[in-house]
Amino acid sequence: MISSSSFSLASQENMVPETREMQQVVDLSGMSLVDTLPISFNRKLSNIHVLDIANNNLEVIPESLAARLVNMVKLDVHSNQLKTLPNSIGCLSNLKILNVSGNHLESLPKTIENCSALEELNANFNQLTTLPDTIGYELVNLKKVSVNSNKLIFLPSSTGHLTNLRHLDVHLNRLRSLPDDLENLTNLETLNISQNFQYLEKLPNAIGHLISLLELDISYNNITVLPDSIGCLKRLQKLSVEGNPLVSPPHEVVENGVQAIKEYLNDKMINGGHRNSNKKKSWFGKLKKYGTFNGVRVMTQEREGYLMPNYRTIDGAASPRYMGMFSPRRLFSPRTPHFSR
Repeated sequence: MISSSSFSLASQENMVPETREMQQVVDLSGMSLVDTLPISFNRKLSNIHVLDIANNNLEVIPESLAARLVNMVKLDVHSNQLKTLPNSIGCLSNLKILNVSGNHLESLPKTIENCSALEELNANFNQLTTLPDTIGYELVNLKKVSVNSNKLIFLPSSTGHLTNLRHLDVHLNRLRSLPDDLENLTNLETLNISQNFQYLEKLPNAIGHLISLLELDISYNNITVLPDSIGCLKRLQKLSVEGNPLVSPPHEVVENGVQAIKEYLNDKMINGGHRNSNKKKSWFGKLKKYGTFNGVRVMTQEREGYLMPNYRTIDGAASPRYMGMFSPRRLFSPRTPHFSR
């Protein structure tokens, strides 16, 4: 048991003068803690707003500890040996940031859905095979979700209800598909679904409804055809498609960059492709509804709106510059792939 004097406590006055509450920051990171956390603190647990116990060898977070941290705003437990999280984590109704990356978690407790204030969830580098089914119905304030380097086969259908989501990173998993309700994520700005390799073979047409999307990384999957609706993503500036056996768009289009890809897909859609399929009619109508596509006018009156002078060309899948993507060091690096202009 570690004595109370071993804890690093930093107190900060609350910005609200009339309450004069003390916000405590407890830093226990990198202290070689093993087995479990001591639960005897000098200060009241209810006053702790930030708890950092990262970079230890912890195997358990006591149920009783989490249940008493009722005013917790940020909890960082990354790089430990945790196999489970306590069910009492659901008591953290004020929690906004949760970092559980670099552990051995196979699932997240269903009670996490009670963390209604949660805005950022980082569960990278675990053994997750599923996420809670109703996560999208309950955690409506989520803005950033990073679950890369896990074993996820699919995302819950409720993911489509995370309408405040800005950033979604699910690269290096085993995804077979994306949720049908993806079209509801109209505030999503970055989407990384790269390196699902042979498992991910196609993208939904609903991807064209992501009207706020700025960056899209679908590299190193098994995708042969890009949905025509991608051509309607007016704000899209960075697109990574290398490492896919693409047939449409062809290589000569892909190598000319994001603008060329968007124009190709727009031409393909406008030239009658959507009239040949009842399935395409349904999503084509939705594109009009969302304002991402306005018929022929896109190519005649509004084409200038698509022009983006600053974009980098995209090299083909066979380019030697990308062979390093398959090295163990690159594949298992904790760093998120960087998009560059």
